[in-house]
Amino acid sequence: MQAHPFRVGVAGLGTVGAAALKIIARQDNALTERAGRAIRVTAVSARDRSRDRGHDLSRYRWFDDPVALARSDEVDCVVELMGGADGPAKAVVETAIEHGKHVVTANKALLARHGLDLARRAEERGVALAFEASAAGGIPVVKTLREALAGNRITRIYGILNGTCNYILSRMESDGLDFATCLAAAQKLGYAEADPTFDIGGFDTAHKLALLTSLAFGTEIDAQSIYVEGIEKITPLDLKMADELGFRIKLLGVAERSEAGIEQRVHPTMVPKSSAIAQVMGVTNAVTIDADAVRELTLIGPGAGGDATASAVVSDIADVASGTVSPPFGRPTARLDKAERAPMQRHEGGYYIRLTVHDRLGVAAGVASRMAEARISIESIVQKRPAGSLPPSDKHGRSGDPVPLVLITYAATEAAIREALEKIAGDGLVSEEPQVIRIERE
Repeated sequence: MQAHPFRVGVAGLGTVGAAALKIIARQDNALTERAGRAIRVTAVSARDRSRDRGHDLSRYRWFDDPVALARSDEVDCVVELMGGADGPAKAVVETAIEHGKHVVTANKALLARHGLDLARRAEERGVALAFEASAAGGIPVVKTLREALAGNRITRIYGILNGTCNYILSRMESDGLDFATCLAAAQKLGYAEADPTFDIGGFDTAHKLALLTSLAFGTEIDAQSIYVEGIEKITPLDLKMADELGFRIKLLGVAERSEAGIEQRVHPTMVPKSSAIAQVMGVTNAVTIDADAVRELTLIGPGAGGDATASAVVSDIADVASGTVSPPFGRPTARLDKAERAPMQRHEGGYYIRLTVHDRLGVAAGVASRMAEARISIESIVQKRPAGSLPPSDKHGRSGDPVPLVLITYAATEAAIREALEKIAGDGLVSEEPQVIRIERE
């Protein structure tokens, strides 16, 4: 007897939702063969019924209320693509699970805040909560962590998880443009929202990192403990100096085991130009996983866009339709650890520090002295006069004007770096707030 069709209801018909409908229609036969049963969209819901989405919606039942769709007897799986950490999206997912329906979502904000509770509910009801599309668009990193690397002990996972930020930094580097100009270009191209704070401030990356951390280390989601910095303060000078020193600057989400616990951090990062992740430019995403058996695995691909994200959504639908129902975070929620989170002050690594100092005799020595007091070893120090600056005016060859002084340190703790910089500021050696960028080695 042929299995009855797997009935899907899609709540949210934006770029991703519309693309998912088209993929399901286009790949009808292939999906049926893969799942062992036909996959049929039976219901849809969105705020605007009249909008042209490039797809015939007349064949589906329309629900003005997405929560009503979630409890409808006409669907077996609810695909939530509305977005938002609370409100209608949360109500839809909770209602679907309560009524014994599988859930597929791309909503990283919802999962970062409520994922543990939703996963527990899904396990109790014996339904799937699938979210491949939530972490890195079209890159299958969730399945890789949850299934393909089950025999590995992961020590670190880090990556470029936001295409908007990577596009801006790539344009700043390649064209020598400032941040504001490249942000405006990203908005014009549709890569950045009118209010880009969520992306450029690092919060989108933090939500994705929270999910990947849980999958990688078998721990409960703890998005609140993630240290977050955005890219707003990166300057063309920083990118130029990085290039000269053999690095590129990327906004990375990083989670790793350390003696102090599990670090979770999002910030601009210098990566060696020789690394795979340094080659990733534009809106592309990349995730690198360090593990004992595979050593280093890097996944690269489109991290956003309708087709790429919809591809991950449809993949989840096909898995669920075939009968694959795994614990959302790789193991039952009752067995997720409450891992100790390492505070950022205890992070240890190399640092790029750009100070704006007065071009006077003894300033560099004063800076070096404060670093030594904090037991920070300096790998290199570079002082450059800005292009077009006036020639030196005193007998020591110093102009007295503000100039950049760039330090690269060997491994040091965040606390030591901050202590040294406070003392340097107290000595009156700097005229601007220091620029501090952490270095992530291979």
